Amino acid sequence: LFFVSVLPSSTEGFGVAEKIVLLTFISAVILMAILGNLLVMVAVCRDRQLRKIKTNYFIVSLAFADLLVSVLVMPFGAIELVQDNWIYGEMFCLVRTSLDVLLTTASILHLCCISLDRYYAICCQPLVYRNKMTPLRIAVMLGGCWVIPTFISFLPIMQGWNSIGIIDLIQQRQFNKASNSTYCIFMVNKPYAITCSVVAFYIPFLLMVLAYYRIYVTAREHARQIRVLQRAGAPTDGRQHHPDQHSTHRMKTETKAAKTLCIIMGCFCLCWAPFFITNIVDPFINYTVPGKLWTAFLWLGYINSGLNPFLYAFLNKSFRRAFLIILCCGDERYRRPSILGQTVPCSTTTINGSTHVLR
Repeated sequence: LFFVSVLPSSTEGFGVAEKIVLLTFISAVILMAILGNLLVMVAVCRDRQLRKIKTNYFIVSLAFADLLVSVLVMPFGAIELVQDNWIYGEMFCLVRTSLDVLLTTASILHLCCISLDRYYAICCQPLVYRNKMTPLRIAVMLGGCWVIPTFISFLPIMQGWNSIGIIDLIQQRQFNKASNSTYCIFMVNKPYAITCSVVAFYIPFLLMVLAYYRIYVTAREHARQIRVLQRAGAPTDGRQHHPDQHSTHRMKTETKAAKTLCIIMGCFCLCWAPFFITNIVDPFINYTVPGKLWTAFLWLGYINSGLNPFLYAFLNKSFRRAFLIILCCGDERYRRPSILGQTVPCSTTTINGSTHVLR
């Protein structure tokens, strides 16, 4: 991973104006990631209803991982990128690189766990979901999201396993005689690049694709079943329910579900696929990928840490209400309406001896 810091040629030729623009953009990314992830964590801590939803435990842990990326990893990368020099020493370079691999991998594994949790919640029976997502299993999954990355970050990096066979090349790129600059170089050999890329990206990516595909198919099937019930049932409250309205609502539901899933998977692939594809290809082409391209792909992956709060929280109505309450200092307009005061129109129908409520 891999998470190659800026190579000696990555910032050569950057003028003052370019560095200002670059610094402004990077600062915006870091600020967005910090504020967005903090808002998610505060919302869950303050809202009792959000704490009752099991998926939100994964979302809070994801927000914590992304917050650490934006606080412990991005600023040092930004400083080196703008200054074109690493001034913190070799040991801190290893620590920073290990944190980079650990936290970004943890973030990706959290995304995988969220997709599996939603798969069990939507595609399985309620009893199956309760048996699968027990508090102990959730704790084990969250622990795995943090423990597994340590085996591809601190352990191999501190032991130098990633540099076996390419030490001379790394030393050549760590120091630029022309500019008298030192760089925090992280290069990987072929076995390490393949193994860690598979663990950190390709396996989670495959699980996410399968889970979200099944969720989409199940959502379409649920919409079809609701349409059948609506057509078969006769309203008992005197209201007229037009099939066209139900069909329109079903189509809107399917379209919204498809858009949401496409946005989630599209952003994930756009942010991380270029980096991990390049990460595997680079060792097999004698490390000839340009430094600027590495930097662009790396920061594209960092951007994902700033997008996750919007994808997994801001698209959720309950989270949006909690955010408005926090940002508007508890304005009563955004409080949840009382259950006793809700008047949701509904009707009943009997099919095969069982009564169904249609809302």
